[in-house]
Amino acid sequence: MIRHLPDDAHLLVPVPLHRWRIWSRGYNQAGLIAAALSRESGISWDGDLLVRSRRTPVLQNMGGNARRRVVRGAFALAPKHRPRVAGRHIVLVDDVYTSGATTDACVSTLRQAGAERVSVLCWARVIDTGPD
Repeated sequence: MIRHLPDDAHLLVPVPLHRWRIWSRGYNQAGLIAAALSRESGISWDGDLLVRSRRTPVLQNMGGNARRRVVRGAFALAPKHRPRVAGRHIVLVDDVYTSGATTDACVSTLRQAGAERVSVLCWARVIDTGPD
């Protein structure tokens, strides 16, 4: 049983990968998590709603400020999906939360598209004690 999903959630949306990364990896882990959550909770999910509109480098060895610069403007919502977002509570699903840069960029995109509220659900949290 899923206990940590908001009661008023309308839609699960995974953080997208760029199509080249999906082709090389073969899957989007956040998408797999969202699909499993959807099956368990009955809340629908949409792996195509949010897209990574441009390719970004791997963020692994970057600090928070560099990550924010890299992902700024890297996500988009297709106009045909606006009705699915407007006025709704979206749950953004990610596998790992590091600096929050990717999450913040995705949340901003969903809010600009009219989402009433965006909650974030992630499976792992990286704790960084570095200066950035």
